Amino acid sequence: MNEAQTTRTAHKPVGRPRGGMMRGGPGGALGIPVQKAKNFKGTLKRLIQYLMPQKYRFFAVLLLAVVSTSFNIVGPEIMGRATTKLGEGLIARAAHIYKIETAIQQKMPAAVINRLKEQPMPTIDFNYIGRIAVLMIALYIISALFSYMMTYIMAGVSQKTVFNMRNDVKDKLDRLPLKYFDARTHGEVLSRVTNDMDNIAQTLQQSLTQLITSVVTIIGILGMMLSISPLMTLIALVTLPVCGMLTSQIAKKSQKFFADQQKHIGQLNGHVEEMFTGHKIVKAFGHEDDSIKEFKKINEKLYHVGWKAQFMSGVIMPALNFINNIGYVLVCVVGGLLLAKKKIEIGDIQAFIQYMRNFTMPIIQTANIANVIQSTVASAERVFEVLDEPEEIADKADASVIEHPKGEVRFRNVKFGYKEDIPLIENMNLNVKPGQTIAIVGPTGAGKTTLINLLMRFYEIQGGSITVDGIDIRNLKRGDLRAMFGMVLQDTWLFNGTIRDNIAYGREGATEDEIVRAAKAAHADHFIRTLPEGYKTVLNEEASNISQGQKQLLTIARAILADPSILILDEATSNVDTRTEVLIQKAMSNLMKGRTSFVIAHRLSTIRDADVILVMNKGSIIEQGSHKELLAKGGFYADLYNSQFTGANLENEAVS
Repeated sequence: MNEAQTTRTAHKPVGRPRGGMMRGGPGGALGIPVQKAKNFKGTLKRLIQYLMPQKYRFFAVLLLAVVSTSFNIVGPEIMGRATTKLGEGLIARAAHIYKIETAIQQKMPAAVINRLKEQPMPTIDFNYIGRIAVLMIALYIISALFSYMMTYIMAGVSQKTVFNMRNDVKDKLDRLPLKYFDARTHGEVLSRVTNDMDNIAQTLQQSLTQLITSVVTIIGILGMMLSISPLMTLIALVTLPVCGMLTSQIAKKSQKFFADQQKHIGQLNGHVEEMFTGHKIVKAFGHEDDSIKEFKKINEKLYHVGWKAQFMSGVIMPALNFINNIGYVLVCVVGGLLLAKKKIEIGDIQAFIQYMRNFTMPIIQTANIANVIQSTVASAERVFEVLDEPEEIADKADASVIEHPKGEVRFRNVKFGYKEDIPLIENMNLNVKPGQTIAIVGPTGAGKTTLINLLMRFYEIQGGSITVDGIDIRNLKRGDLRAMFGMVLQDTWLFNGTIRDNIAYGREGATEDEIVRAAKAAHADHFIRTLPEGYKTVLNEEASNISQGQKQLLTIARAILADPSILILDEATSNVDTRTEVLIQKAMSNLMKGRTSFVIAHRLSTIRDADVILVMNKGSIIEQGSHKELLAKGGFYADLYNSQFTGANLENEAVS
């Protein structure tokens, strides 16, 4: 297996299908597995609370849906009257002609035959039928108008509701501590903000109005059918349990296939994404054939389970139509008998058959919508879980303000652990004078970055205090505290925009000259000007149209432009070449003059000129001093430093 295949740990989840209610084939959503909420009632109540500000508009939607659907429901009954009148006229004409032909065949006296012929021929009351047609057109126009108004208002209701939810979630995310994001993947957070929100919006826009119209249609049609003939209604209703049982059995079988289909789609997406992400690795190690075989294997499984799922789902409607057609036959037979006994009119039979044909679909839609609402409430629950997360400690109302920061930093008996019962840092003490450069070194997991996170209040300490210029950072607003810092991290972050905008991100209102000076100080100006659009070059979403080293230079330029009181450099030159590193070190040395600087470094040669070097291990400062002092001690730092150049200590450790 190739490298990409061996590192696969999970498959990407497949998003919910978009579009109308009838998904997964003609059978709709009945066969598709439904995501269910843990607390359906509680989540539904909270979702309704978001709808409450729109309650009057929602009530208007409900009223419009009832009126629009009612006009559609009475249509077949009114059309039945026209059919009856037309039938009466045709029957009367046929009867008159039959009398004349019978008289001629029976050789009745000429006077009788002439008298029959002189009688006016019965006519069809086209005026009445015309009035019915005009009434029908008016009803359907009014129904369409009300339906349009309903859709228009509901669009505002749904979008305004989701707009408020999105704002609440965005505000909540801004107030969540960093540990929330560290404990979750970016995809999970984005899924709740985008996919789940879209799911809620789509349901509010489509499913609620369909649910209302379907319920009104079912009630209205049932009432009209009963008013025409209770006996025929009973016959029509007998088919419903049969349809329900049949649909339930097919749905149970198809659900398994749909679940397998979703799983194999996830596997296929995961494999394809892995292969494209690790394309060069696959090529380099010659595992193209393995990749193709794996793709074909998953694709073959997806094909077999996919056609079964779609076939089973597609069987539902033909099966329902078969049962309904049997019901039509029975209704027509009974209706014909009732018509012969003059207990019903021909137009009523026509109207009843129309109602019967329109009766099944709203029931199927209601079942589909019930599934969709289950899934929507589950999405809402995921959104509410974000809103219920504990927030970071709020800034104090009477927060202190440092007008002119000097950069004096002190750690006093600081205690911290990512888990409360497992301390990482205990009783840490550190005094940093203004303008000092503090280098922090140590093995991976020693607590170097944690120290910076505590200083920036990305995490709250569990004991002791951290002060800047003598003021506890917990007494400062987070925004004011972080405005004093400039950061350059090993993992570069650039956004989709021009190079100019990315550098200007360091300080609001920066002029063009200031941006260029910052770029020159970071030795980025030359490469920027070699690009086709210079400072106007647009970086794509991953900034992959420039090299990793060039990305680092831009982030350094951004920090230089920010002109902060305290600098934090986390492996700031790790992605540039040696010559550029020397130039950047000179630029950074000029920038760091008069500023307190914290430098995290693995290449110890880059921090030899630091005023103080902190050697950390397992959350504690185990050594402290200048480069020469620490080398002279011959302790942990000396071992780290020498191992980078001789490798002797590493060999000794391996032997031991």
